[in-house]
Amino acid sequence: MKLSHTAKGVFVAATLLAIQALPANAMHPLITDDTGVQGKGKTQLEVNGEYNYDKERLDGVSVKEKEWQLGATLSYGITNEIDLVLTTPYLWTKGEENGLTTARENGLSDATLEAKWRFWEHEGSSLAIKPGIILPTGDEDKGLGAGKVGYSLFLIGTQEIKPFTFHTNLGYKRSENCLNEREDIWHASIAAEWEVMENLKLVANTGIETNPERDSNTDPAFLLGGVVYSVNEDLDLDAGVKFGLNDVETDYTLLAGLTYRF
Repeated sequence: MKLSHTAKGVFVAATLLAIQALPANAMHPLITDDTGVQGKGKTQLEVNGEYNYDKERLDGVSVKEKEWQLGATLSYGITNEIDLVLTTPYLWTKGEENGLTTARENGLSDATLEAKWRFWEHEGSSLAIKPGIILPTGDEDKGLGAGKVGYSLFLIGTQEIKPFTFHTNLGYKRSENCLNEREDIWHASIAAEWEVMENLKLVANTGIETNPERDSNTDPAFLLGGVVYSVNEDLDLDAGVKFGLNDVETDYTLLAGLTYRF
């Protein structure tokens, strides 16, 4: 049994939404990035896992999309103010109609290469810009990528008011693709960290992004909560849950990861 035309559209769109939501160099499990950089000659490796679940009912058919993601982000400080960042995700996707598996794919998704420049800092406030290139390393025929080179530009702000830290992102992605999806994607989000005790932070995040589906005028919005535990100054462990605030966002996502600095 194959996916119906409508269900296949939901399957591909849900995968694209998850790909676009992959955090690039944000402190996991947050989607919103911060202005932090590594420092000249220093490196950070993030390894993150996610499970996405989405369910819709179309023309009397129950359509489910399940997705597992494993991503690695490597950041290197080329100066004290500029990082070079490479993110490579791997996806496993599964589509169901009325409880029957109708599609199953896995493979590399689209990688991103970015540079983050923290260009201003003063008394706990800082600003950064992050331009990036989206590389078509995912197979668009399997719904794992866009099929074309894209690019992005984000403005990032961070404000520290101990024991809280706040981050904001405003961004634009030119999502060139072979899937007849929208190409101009706008993003706005805000996040907060609360250092409840030494080595332990609670985090929260919310945001909205342009829907890649051309026939929808509703943009997906999310709410996320999580925790970050610092084992030591070089190793962090994290976990979180992200919920969709409307029907076009993925119903929920479970997140976990580790960050190692060297």
